[in-house]
Amino acid sequence: MKFSFKSLLVLSLIGFSSLAMADITPDALVKKTSEEVLEIVKNDKDIQAGDQKKVFALAEEKILPNFDFDRVCRLVLGKNWKAATKEQQASFQNEFRSLLLRTYASALSKYRNQTIQYLPYRNQPDATRATVKTQILQPGGQPIAIDYTLEKGEDGWKVYDIVIEGVSLVTNYRSQFNNEIKQGGGMDGLIEKLADKNRQAAI
Repeated sequence: MKFSFKSLLVLSLIGFSSLAMADITPDALVKKTSEEVLEIVKNDKDIQAGDQKKVFALAEEKILPNFDFDRVCRLVLGKNWKAATKEQQASFQNEFRSLLLRTYASALSKYRNQTIQYLPYRNQPDATRATVKTQILQPGGQPIAIDYTLEKGEDGWKVYDIVIEGVSLVTNYRSQFNNEIKQGGGMDGLIEKLADKNRQAAI
């Protein structure tokens, strides 16, 4: 499940390009932008071969802008966010961002012929939170359920959690980071461990 979660995380994220608009509905945003990014990945042999520069550029331009990254960081740290200093918060955000980019780089190169099926979407017109349900269809494999959780703010809809086959991105990382903080020297220990992994990956 660990391998599948990391690999499928990117397939669930590549649908978010920098087209977020306040007037577009969450399901329309997911569908429109996923088609754009999938087209890029399908036609770029360098990305499929694992070209990190291109993968990072794609993630920077098309994925991260549509995440409420500040909120994600607060959620994955939970109570540890409030206990951290501003310097620790900033350092964690920097290293966690690099961790996500590294995860994307690994999984994007594994994309081949998967497709996305969009399930029926219903929500109130004035709603500020939404869940968009999709499935990843794999040749010769079972469909994989992926739910996007979004919230509407001044800049339009932003995703702040993804649930893959019942496993939440936020919950998954929160569990990992809580264990690291308890066992590895507190907040500074977690930051240093993330920094070490990122340095080894030459981020």
